[in-house]
Formats: sequence, C-alpha cells, structure tokens
Amino acid sequence: MQTQTSKRICIAGAGAIGCTIAARLAMAGHAVSVLARGATLEAIRNDGITLTDLEGKHRVEVQASDKADFGVQDIIFLCAKAQDIATLLPTLQPLIGDHTIVIPTVNGVPWWYFHGEGGRFAGDAVHAVDPDARLAALLPLKHIIGCVVFVTAEVESPGHVLARNPHLIMFGEPDNSMSPRLLDLCDAVAAGGIEARPLERIRDKLWTKIIANTSTNPLSVITGATLEELYRPGELQDTVIAIKREVLLVAASYGARVEIDPLTFLELGASMGAIRTSMLQDYDKGRPLELAAIGDSVLELAARFNLPMPVTRKIIALARFRGEQRCNAKH
Repeated sequence: MQTQTSKRICIAGAGAIGCTIAARLAMAGHAVSVLARGATLEAIRNDGITLTDLEGKHRVEVQASDKADFGVQDIIFLCAKAQDIATLLPTLQPLIGDHTIVIPTVNGVPWWYFHGEGGRFAGDAVHAVDPDARLAALLPLKHIIGCVVFVTAEVESPGHVLARNPHLIMFGEPDNSMSPRLLDLCDAVAAGGIEARPLERIRDKLWTKIIANTSTNPLSVITGATLEELYRPGELQDTVIAIKREVLLVAASYGARVEIDPLTFLELGASMGAIRTSMLQDYDKGRPLELAAIGDSVLELAARFNLPMPVTRKIIALARFRGEQRCNAKH
C-alpha cells in the first residue's frame, strides 16, 4: 500500500487505537510519528509497532518520542482518553501549524459538539468534558475534523496490538461541509487499508457510537461482560436495550438521524465477539474511567430537555463506584 502524497502524521497516544492507526498509516508510506511514554515508548523505539489484524501480522518502524519534537504536522490524531486531552494539548502546540488538521478520536460526546452546527445551542460548551473551556481555548475549531472510530483493538503488550475486526473510521467537518481537506484526509487514511468515509452529518454517526458506548461500557465495568455477552439474548440484554432507548431519545432531541434499527444494532454488537470494552480494559488496569465523556456528557445533554434517564444514570453511578474502588485499591 502506497499513497501518492505522503503526509506528516502524528499519533498522540500509543494505546490500542493509536498503535492500530499508526501501523496502518506507516504501511501506506506516510511519515508517521508517535507520541508515547514509559514502557510503550521504549518498546516502539526498540521494536517498532506490531499489529495483528485480519490481514495478518505487520511490523512497522515509526519515529517515537515523549516530546513533541517532530516538527509541524499535516495531521494529528488525538488518541488519548477524553480526560487526558487537556493535559496533552499544550504539549502538542509545536506540531500545530496554520493548516494542521487535528482529529480527536475520543469516545462519547466531544467538547466541540455545539461548534459549527448552527443549532439552538450553537457555541455552547459541553461542561462534562470541557468544564473550564480550556480545550476550546487550546485548540481553535478551524483545526478540528471530527471522527467516529469503529476499530476494536486490544494491547497485548506495549507496542503489540491485536485487532479482530475490520478497520473503519468516519470523518466529518464540524460545520457539516464536504471540504477538500476532508476528502484529502480520507484518501490519506484509506491508503493505509482503513475504510475512511467522509460524512456530511458527522453527529448522526457520533450518536450511533455514543449509544453503543453508553449502553455497554459502564455496564461492562459492573459485570465484566464482553460485547457478545452484553448484546446477545440473556440476563444483560434488557439493560442494554433500556439504556439504548433512553439515549436514542436524547439523540432525537438534538436532531440526529440514527439509521440503524434496534434489532440490527443488537445483532451487530453481538457479532463483535468476545471483545472487552475500552472502559473494562481501563478498569482491569486500575485506570480512571471515561465516564465524563461516555456517561456524564449524555446526562448533561439530556438535562437540557428535561429527559429522565433512570437506567442510564443508575448504571453510570454503579460503574463510577466500582472504578473509584479499583483506583483506590491500586493506589
């Protein structure tokens, strides 16, 4: 795989998703650099990134550092957890030029949700994910292209990632325009064997992912269940369906068009197999959970329309309790 025009691309965050994207884009001939730290940085410097996916096992060499010393980039993928973005953005400033595209791959409701869409809440902040408007100040909207990542991957060891399903990322401008830079970005990503779809209504697909994340991630922390166990008929499916219905009403209140029907939603989820959610992986490692982005932000948006969210609220609260217990036990 080779792309006609090589891009300078930084992957900020070398977890499962970051390493998957980095490996695939490096295979396309892009100049890929990875911002990493600790054991992951050492592993990538010594042995590169190893990605095992549906096409086999791939090993690629990339530039890696714990400092943003790669020069101005064409594209930056923010692959850190939502709660870590505020700490990461100041570090990335040397990499951002006038025409740099920055793509947050965060789960949940993004901090830029009300920017560029022109609705009744245009320009508002999502306080759960950007309480002091720091993110909006550090990264001007003009740099952002939104994305929805449908990549399931797990870190087997530092720098070694396993991805069992096809790679798909959907991209869209916050103002819903089909811009030349959006199409160019999709071409660059597709060259790496990642299906890259440009969208005119990125928030529609954001809600599809938000519904999936909110109805499974917190519940997986409580139960330890995989996606297959959560979505298939059984003890947990009724709770997944109840949360999904509550979040669907929030999505509809903001004008989102969720095209996938409820039965197909469950079938597709179950077909993912014995995949552990990213939140469950974080819980197992004693890391902070992405509950602000995946849970609290949805409750915040629901509150604007006085929508009751009894099941969602209770599951988020239970997941937070378990997460805090785990973190306290580790430290």
